[in-house]
Amino acid sequence: MRKIRMVGLDLDGTLLNDRKEFTPRCREAVAAALAQGVVVLVATGRPWMGVPEELREFPGMDYALTSNGARILDTRSGQVLSEHLLSPGLAERALSVCARYDTLKEVYFDGQGYAEAEKMARVEVYHKNPNMWEYMRRTRIPVRDVTELVQKENRGLDKVQALFADMEERTRAWKDLEAEKGLELVGSLGYNIEINAAGVNKGTGLVNLGRMLGIRREEIMACGDGDNDAAMLREAGFGVAMANAEEKVKEAADYITRSNEEDGVAEAIEKFVLRGE
Repeated sequence: MRKIRMVGLDLDGTLLNDRKEFTPRCREAVAAALAQGVVVLVATGRPWMGVPEELREFPGMDYALTSNGARILDTRSGQVLSEHLLSPGLAERALSVCARYDTLKEVYFDGQGYAEAEKMARVEVYHKNPNMWEYMRRTRIPVRDVTELVQKENRGLDKVQALFADMEERTRAWKDLEAEKGLELVGSLGYNIEINAAGVNKGTGLVNLGRMLGIRREEIMACGDGDNDAAMLREAGFGVAMANAEEKVKEAADYITRSNEEDGVAEAIEKFVLRGE
């Protein structure tokens, strides 16, 4: 019988449906797993303040992996359990590359996202998913220039992200960024580039948190759908891809559940955690 003691859940395209809703069935499945003593946490590319309030305050959900694993939190105390930050010098280099193209650039410090005000006013040009427009306006602090902010703070940051108006420019920017040393690149949305310090990914973060809590890799289940979830599904003892997942994510998985529009996370939790199949 399979024994799952930890479950890491991506948000967009996974736990949340396309309208960014945490559905009743998924809520009930998460609550039931927590009631059995299973550690359930969000494992997201979002900054902590970009996680829906309902999940930040969900009873018993005591840990969070954010910014693709750059920051892992004890949500009860607010203590940072682990952080692997991007140096200001590397962040400036990455932002300089992205500035060659038409992008909405943002940076995450201490779990908070900051985005350039002028581009945020035209977020529809850069975010191809209308369900993300209000989310961005609500969760990002607008600033005049994110590079100036990095220079002013002059300290490590969680992540840099660029959203692209043109996909050919995204392809060229990706190649430019790959030529820079010390960066980890993923693109969970298909029209963005997420930039972390080299070696940072959700999989390493989830396994490290398990180690801190005395949970073996084989006892960890992870659910995801996007580019930044592939490493997590490979690293976890049991990887679950959504039916709507990218092909390379499905290839990394041990099981493919239903889509995020069909409560696929709830199905996986019910099957493998609650019933122990």
